[in-house]
Amino acid sequence: MSHRLTGKQLVIASHNEGKVVEIRDLLGPYGVDVISAAELNLPEPEETGETFAANAALKAKAACLASGQPSLSDDSGLVVPALDGAPGVRSARWAGPNRDFNAAMRRVEDSLKGKADRSARFVCVLALAWPEGNCDLYKGVVEGELVWPQRGKRGFGYDAVFLPDGYSETFGEMDPNIKHGISHRADAFRKLVAEHFPA
Repeated sequence: MSHRLTGKQLVIASHNEGKVVEIRDLLGPYGVDVISAAELNLPEPEETGETFAANAALKAKAACLASGQPSLSDDSGLVVPALDGAPGVRSARWAGPNRDFNAAMRRVEDSLKGKADRSARFVCVLALAWPEGNCDLYKGVVEGELVWPQRGKRGFGYDAVFLPDGYSETFGEMDPNIKHGISHRADAFRKLVAEHFPA
């Protein structure tokens, strides 16, 4: 039987403010008391996994162990087929220690020089860790292509160069409410909600 999260405190196992804001917005309708790992001064574990799922589970379990509360982690990134899947699980690391995503987006663009294929996808895996030890995983994907130069100041990470299929605005230009409806994170959240917030 699935756990229900309504009314419980949930730790968001992230120090990425943009990601925390998005997750808080997505959980807003469900009455969950959300607090971030940064607000609790929890340490940020090293992401040593080779997959989004491994890193998501690692972060969720660490936050759950440290806080004693159910903890939700998101590991996500930009997957570019023409770059053999890079930056992938190393999407944040491409931004360097200062999290300079302008530099990361430039690095992606420079790496694509001479390549005709500009397709890309954002992948998100949510991990929900429980104090009794189990951990549930939910994967979401949104397909699109890369544009250059950057477009838009909204969003975070690689949003300003990602144009989702069927849309004329990048995630960096898009109204957050529209993005929340179609993003990789929204796709994963629909699966989490279906299991933990049954109608």
